[in-house]
Amino acid sequence: MNKQLQVHGALFLVALIYGSNYSIAKAVMPAYMGPFGLIVIRVVSAAIFFGFFTRLITKEKIVGWADNLRVILCGVTGVAVNQLCFFAGLNLTAPINAALLMVIVPVVVLVFSAILLRERISTRKVSGIALAFVGAFLLIYTSSSEHTTGNLWGDLLIILNATSFGLYLVLVKPLMQKYNALTVVSRIFTVGAVIVIPFGWQQVQAPDYNSFPDSIWVAIAFMVIAVTIIAYLFNTWALRYANPSLVGAYIYLQPVLAIVIAISVGKDVFTIEKALYALLIFAGVYLVSRTRQTATEV
Repeated sequence: MNKQLQVHGALFLVALIYGSNYSIAKAVMPAYMGPFGLIVIRVVSAAIFFGFFTRLITKEKIVGWADNLRVILCGVTGVAVNQLCFFAGLNLTAPINAALLMVIVPVVVLVFSAILLRERISTRKVSGIALAFVGAFLLIYTSSSEHTTGNLWGDLLIILNATSFGLYLVLVKPLMQKYNALTVVSRIFTVGAVIVIPFGWQQVQAPDYNSFPDSIWVAIAFMVIAVTIIAYLFNTWALRYANPSLVGAYIYLQPVLAIVIAISVGKDVFTIEKALYALLIFAGVYLVSRTRQTATEV
């Protein structure tokens, strides 16, 4: 299969998973579990899975002071701060607010890529991100069936989460060019697990797990397997072949896919306006994806 097609397929699947996560996570917390407890379950489960799986696949180690420091920074920004702020923010604010605020990620990626990776910010790339931002902004606001009010602290936590995740996408890029994706993700989640356990251990112990309906167990399993393991692995793998700006630009597809899912289950309706806004997002992602940095990048 063509490498570009593989990369775009992986990023599309990640966007689909994240687009589904807003409502699924909201169904679990805070009614059944606190946000930090949910994070501990997700991160520790992923750390165990990746640690075990990596030992079966590769004996590779991350070497050198600089690379190990970068792994720690990736664990802090990409797992600990990212997850703690996102779920704490989503617990306080409305899903539509969280989805809207997350579209600042590509802007953060663009800025940090220019500063840390010396990535050239072309007019075409800026135009693509701006076009996708407009489409995402209009799509989210016009798709709200009611005017939901977010919480200020929740919104600020989502902004901090988006900033942290954007920085992570830039920091992890050099590691992906040197090491196997499994090696990198395994080390990152190990660091993240050590940090998040003190924050959420009490919330892990608090729920009455016997009272959980099957739907909540399915939601938790989805967040562990899909949102944590699959999404992080695919995102990290894609960074081996794509520039961080393209990976960040796929954030704009999340509201599109969230609305498609809502329409499919009868919670939203298809309109010409939504189709046009979605087209803007796809056009923006296309412009970013056509801006190549090296011969091996998408």
